[in-house]
Amino acid sequence: AAYQALGDKKGAVVAMEPKTGKILAMVSKPDFDPNTVEENWNSLSSDTNSVLLNRATQGQYAPGSTFKVVTLLEFMRENPDYSSYSYNCTGSIENSGIKIHCYNGHVHGQVNLQDSLAYSCNTSFSNIGLSLDPSKFKKTAEEVLFDSKLPSDLPYSKSSFTLDGSAGNGTKMMTAMGQGETQVSPYHMALITSAIANGGKLMKPYLVDKITNYAGTTVKKYMPESYKELMTSSEAAQLTEYMKAVVDYGTGAALSGASYTVAGKTGTAEVSEDGNTVHSWFVGFSNVDNPELAISVCVEDADTATITGVSVAKQVFDSY
Repeated sequence: AAYQALGDKKGAVVAMEPKTGKILAMVSKPDFDPNTVEENWNSLSSDTNSVLLNRATQGQYAPGSTFKVVTLLEFMRENPDYSSYSYNCTGSIENSGIKIHCYNGHVHGQVNLQDSLAYSCNTSFSNIGLSLDPSKFKKTAEEVLFDSKLPSDLPYSKSSFTLDGSAGNGTKMMTAMGQGETQVSPYHMALITSAIANGGKLMKPYLVDKITNYAGTTVKKYMPESYKELMTSSEAAQLTEYMKAVVDYGTGAALSGASYTVAGKTGTAEVSEDGNTVHSWFVGFSNVDNPELAISVCVEDADTATITGVSVAKQVFDSY
């Protein structure tokens, strides 16, 4: 389902069980036939589309608004009274000569924290970014495995979060809404999402259920094991609540009304100077009260009218 949903787009999908760490799907496109690598090596290794790159684990992308979940976690940690947050969105915010707009210049009006995430309000998150302590923000990013080693049996690229005390206000605003210098893989976003779904605890991801011999006797069986607590269970529960709003009435509403519930976050990362090239993201999990499937999708150079992170995720959830 993940493979077909990506169509002819470049990108990646990772789907896993939050409770166990089982990787149920990992798709990277464009793809190749592993049976014919040897004879096609020259064309594959020089291909301008980086066919041999596993975009799921090695791709490095601006996370776009999916990163707002991490920003939110930091804001909650710095502000115990976070539930009283309120901001008036006029469609743009300007600070230190840098102006940031909400998507399509949308004016969201008065928003609380939940609305800010649901509507993916860039100006509210820029406002939040200006209030955060960069060194604490960096520590939280590291706790959710930025600039850290990831549990993975496959080659992967480390994600990077570069915000520090010397950052100017423009950088703070951009970083808080998932633009700027932050880089992440779809696999890493799947791990963060999985931890939120599993009450803050990340299970060690694994790819193989068991190994059998020629007679079918099990030689080795892999069992779920805990990897690390990325956040407290109450933080995970609060983020889940906010991510439900994204699907209930926000930017992920295309997923509402299904036979299953979803909590998630959409993202649109601008990757060209003119803003015309965007990567479309979705991270989330299904059956919110007892999460079964966590997913992370990144569609490169998305045409937001056809194949998007949400549309790919929907097909995978439906199939599951």
